[in-house]
Order: sequence, then structure tokens, then C-alpha cells
Amino acid sequence: MTSPTLTINDIDDRIVFHDDDEIMEASFKDLTLANSLDVNLFYDRIEERIAATGHDLWFFLVNYCNARIEPEAWFAFSRRGKELNRAHSMGSVRFDASEMTLRQIENAGSRENFDPNLFYDREGALERLHSLPSQRVAEAAQEKILSFSRADLNWRVEFLSAEETMFVDFSDMSFEHSADVDFVYDFIEEQIKPLGRKWYFLVNYNGTRIQSPAWVQKSARSKKLNEAWSLGSVRYAMGSETET
Repeated sequence: MTSPTLTINDIDDRIVFHDDDEIMEASFKDLTLANSLDVNLFYDRIEERIAATGHDLWFFLVNYCNARIEPEAWFAFSRRGKELNRAHSMGSVRFDASEMTLRQIENAGSRENFDPNLFYDREGALERLHSLPSQRVAEAAQEKILSFSRADLNWRVEFLSAEETMFVDFSDMSFEHSADVDFVYDFIEEQIKPLGRKWYFLVNYNGTRIQSPAWVQKSARSKKLNEAWSLGSVRYAMGSETET
């Protein structure tokens, strides 16, 4: 059975936030990503760390010195990197890639029509980031109007005592940003905490939309809720396979 070769502590040492420059630096230096589990663990942790900063937007500075991405890990690595950039990057640069990794990144850039912004060293990469405009002003100025009210949520959470199941109906909801996520999950926690016990979770995702600005927080809050209160979770949506 395949298992991750990294730990959270390993990954945390490789993620640094330079607050004054609005830069998130991720180091893959001397690291081999052997499989998709390693990739997903690394990117899950980046998303959690970004969510903890309170800022959705960062410049990304990525160190590829002596990094190796095995073929088994490349699809997940490319997909997760693309999703992270789409949700949280004001601009991304990469530096010091090995010849093999360089070819992989350049080939992906050619196929997916993006500029990989590869630099020989960290100084050149930083210079490029410092030339880019910050989007934080727009982020701060944008008022996050909640998409839901408590009345919208009251009927969406039901406890089935005989089945030890909490049913949550996210059908046709659109999570637009992190404030929507926090509002909904705060509401769910308010319902479950007074009961003082864990439940099986049954979640209806029919027609649910999770927009890019909401995705990291949705993932983090869902994981936290499951760890604290779930005996097991099943999610379903029409037209897709059931997720457990």
C-alpha cells in the first residue's frame, strides 16, 4: 500500500511567509515527491497555512533546487499547483530547477498555455516578483457580502438520532468566498456542539458550487469539523461518484 513519505513538520519547514513583501516561499529543495499522496499532503498544508494568514492573495516564490518529481506524482503535482495558483497567486516564479524538472515544467507550460516564469537563481526570481503589482488593495476593499442568512441554513441541518446521522444539505448553494464558508461551518458547529457526541455525516452536494476564493477555507473547515465530530462521512451529488 502506498503511503506518504513526508510529515507535516517536514513540510512546515519548507513554507515561509514574507509578510512585508506579500510573498509565500515554498521550497522543494533536495526533495523527491514520490507519489500523489506526497503531493496532496504538501499542497494541503500550503492551503492550510495560507488560510491561517487571513490573506487570500500572495506572490509565490518556489525553489526547485535538486527537486525530483517522480512520474507517478506529476499529474497530481501539476493539477494541485494549477489550482493553488488560480485561487491564491498574484504572480508565481520558480527558480533553480534541475534539467529534468525544468523540462517537465516547460512541457506543462506549453500544453496548458501558462508562463512558468523560470529563473536561474533566487535573486532573479525575487526581482521579478518585486516588479509585479499587488492585488491586496482590491482584496481589502472588496466587501465580502454573505450569500446566506441563518434562515437559509436552519432547514439544511438535521439530526437523525436513530441512525446516529447528521444530514447536511448543501444542494444548490454557492460558496463565493471564505466568509461564506465560515458562516456556514460556524452554524453547523453551533448545532452539533450542544449534543456532545459524534455523528455519521451525510452531505448532499447536488448543484453545489465552491468558488476559487472559498476553496481553501472550505477544505480546512470541513477537515476540522470531521476530525472533531464525525464517525464517518459520505458525500453525494447527481452525476458524480459518491465520495467517502
